[in-house]
Amino acid sequence: MLPGHEPTTPFGRRPLSLGMMAAQAAAKACPDDAVGHKWRIFRDVTEAKDHLAVSDRALAVLSALLTFHPETALSPGTPLVVFPSNRELSLRSHGPSPATLRRALAQLVAAGLMIRRDSPNGKRYARRDGAGAIARAFGFDLTPLVARAGEFAALARAVRAAARRRLLLREEIALHRRDLSKILALAAESGWPGPWAALADRFAACGGMPGRTAGEPHLHAAAEPLRALRREVDKWLPSLANAPKMVGTASHGERHHQNSDPDPADESERCPRRGPAGAARSDVAPAPDQPRPLPSPLPLPMVLEACPDVVLYARDGIRSWSDLAGAAEVVRPALAIGPDVWEAALAAMGRDHALAALSAILQRAESIGAPGAYLRDLTRKARSGRFSAWPMLFALWRQRRRASADGPSGPVRVAGVDRGQHARPLGGGAARASTFC
Repeated sequence: MLPGHEPTTPFGRRPLSLGMMAAQAAAKACPDDAVGHKWRIFRDVTEAKDHLAVSDRALAVLSALLTFHPETALSPGTPLVVFPSNRELSLRSHGPSPATLRRALAQLVAAGLMIRRDSPNGKRYARRDGAGAIARAFGFDLTPLVARAGEFAALARAVRAAARRRLLLREEIALHRRDLSKILALAAESGWPGPWAALADRFAACGGMPGRTAGEPHLHAAAEPLRALRREVDKWLPSLANAPKMVGTASHGERHHQNSDPDPADESERCPRRGPAGAARSDVAPAPDQPRPLPSPLPLPMVLEACPDVVLYARDGIRSWSDLAGAAEVVRPALAIGPDVWEAALAAMGRDHALAALSAILQRAESIGAPGAYLRDLTRKARSGRFSAWPMLFALWRQRRRASADGPSGPVRVAGVDRGQHARPLGGGAARASTFC
């Protein structure tokens, strides 16, 4: 048995634990011809730190301890005890406090990554023979790193595999959300035949994108309803090949029938009929004030993608329509839109379409001279059934896609607010609004 491989106990009042005994037994059983690359082992330990219950500070201390061993290869056939002073160890560990250093060393010993081989007086030093070689050393024994190198490598592979699975699940969820949002939005705008409104409700019920720290079970739970919804949407898409051709905008959603060979006998039916007073009247023209039903509910992710500036007015981000309504209470005064104008818009458009319209006005605030007057005009159109938020959102969405494809040009501005500045009232004067719909 090499010197220092015999069982040892801690100095002072520190008790002996079963973990210490297990680490010493593993070090004793390690073959003398075993060799491990110390930095490769350290990388595996770093990747598996959550499984080993080791903190970042303890890893910094372990890295410093490895620098005190002169060789890159660790082998139990050579002395693997390092004995730095607390001052030198603290300097190489980036200067932790003495209490933090003691806690980190205790954590490494409890995790079985090293063995504390204390001298009779608790000091760290080495005894040398007549030739100057180290005969016995008291300090920290790194033999458990070599003895458990295979275990650490297996844990690191498992961590990498789990991280890859989480990455693939996040990619799948993001792709499903993007594709479903665009398909359902186009279906609602074009009036495709099928249960698209119900499918849009199911998509809204799936919730938002899981957080960055979401675990694999949570990601599986989020991906499964999206997979089922995607299969349902894909079943309805082939039926559109035989569906009648639809007009592509929500404001012209009715089918247009045209007879290329009109019958002269039917001309009288298409001409306006005269009343008793000789005034022309038509039975086919709809009443201008008769409201028409609004399109199906808007998908919130598309609204935020087309109008990202509104997120800057939310305290904790926007994850639901309620969050967007809270941001609207900040945006409306900033755009100098009065409460009566906003209440009229809510009554005429409905909450979701009014919030989408306000977000679109904020996104185009630099080109709209009077946001309040512009919203009043949209409200009048909504009362007569001639308004939909879909064309506004698609116009902004296409504009953002073209801008991202062309690359940035000039300073970045957010709805009249420079990055890094506080929001201020928008709108105001020389520019005039461009028509959305």
